[in-house]
Amino acid sequence: MVNRFGSTSDMVIQSVEENGAQYLLAIDEKGLYLTTQKYLDSSLADPNRYSAARVGMSARLEALQLDTAALTSANQHRVKKIGEGDAKKKINPLKASKRGMKA
Repeated sequence: MVNRFGSTSDMVIQSVEENGAQYLLAIDEKGLYLTTQKYLDSSLADPNRYSAARVGMSARLEALQLDTAALTSANQHRVKKIGEGDAKKKINPLKASKRGMKA
């Protein structure tokens, strides 16, 4: 199932240390971002994923000597789309044809 607001462990690429703090490099449909362990696999929305701090993310990653283009292309398989992988509800064709006759 796709989590639209939180961060899950399958989105994490690697652990990164910046200014003595430990961050997790993750990816979603908008690109790369840094988050913390606190928001990983919790029921909380991740403010690192949707905050204004994400605007300068490419500069932060370049300062950490990380190649954003290479990381993004190598980890596109981690990006989940809404509806992808969800089980589809099965429809009984006999009931569906009867519903159509009620008009």
